[in-house]
Amino acid sequence: MTRFVARRLVQAAAVVLAAYTLTFAAFSLLPADPVRIMIGPENGVDEARVAALRAEYGLDRPAVERYADGLLDALRGNLGTSFQTGRDVGATIALAAPRTLALAGGALLVAIPLGFLIAWSAAHTRHLWLRRLLGALPGLSLSVPTFWLGLVLLQAFSFGLPLFPARGEDGLAGLVLPAVTLAVPSSAFVAQVLLERLTVEMRQPYVDTARAKGASRARAVTAHALRNAAMPALTMTALLVGWLLSGSVVVETVFARNGLGRLIESAVTTRDLPMLQGLVVVATAAVTLLTLAVDVAHPLVDPRERAA
Repeated sequence: MTRFVARRLVQAAAVVLAAYTLTFAAFSLLPADPVRIMIGPENGVDEARVAALRAEYGLDRPAVERYADGLLDALRGNLGTSFQTGRDVGATIALAAPRTLALAGGALLVAIPLGFLIAWSAAHTRHLWLRRLLGALPGLSLSVPTFWLGLVLLQAFSFGLPLFPARGEDGLAGLVLPAVTLAVPSSAFVAQVLLERLTVEMRQPYVDTARAKGASRARAVTAHALRNAAMPALTMTALLVGWLLSGSVVVETVFARNGLGRLIESAVTTRDLPMLQGLVVVATAAVTLLTLAVDVAHPLVDPRERAA
């Protein structure tokens, strides 16, 4: 297990390095000038001032030199200074992260039980038409645009029935609609994977044996098939973190929440390379470490892997 964890940590470091490198390369190849974007087209500034700002932010140096220095600083825990705000990138991310973590946590609290409920109901029911209907729900959820769902929920439960505030910053009540908006497509991933595995497990001999001993279909699904089918869904839960971070860009914009999603949007729009690289490093590290934690947890859940 120690060798396994060490190997996965090395792989995680390689993934984070690759994400950092690709982000730097992609923004270095874009033709837009981040200094002129930062100044704005409406503000007339002479070329001497533009050149001074490039020198201040190190943009006049060769790309290889800027990449190496930025990477060394990142390894020391210094993610740089934002081109747009002049603030420390690490401190800005730390300030915005709790809002996005609260949104992602709320979405997971809705998405995982909802996905399990859909898959369990589809596997449990004896009615073919209901099984097909429940099986089609995940695909339907994935086809609904997130921004459209958010606007519909706002219209229905903020403006039509004033049950929840329209802004996502208004305490716990303001978290409900953004979390549900993000949870609906997320639950579809869990339901699809779990339903596929439950369909396979329900055809296994151990399920037939349990049914022959008098177990009901509901007990066969819950007590026997569900535990073996849950492993891919558990892995999918770790991958959902990346989906939730990407989905937060749209959801936080619709509900006016100031979190990591809004930081990503602003960094891409203004070509704020230090901010974007910091966000990529933090998000990639979080996803890879969570995936590692899930891999380590597999033997604790699945007796077959524990025996192996």
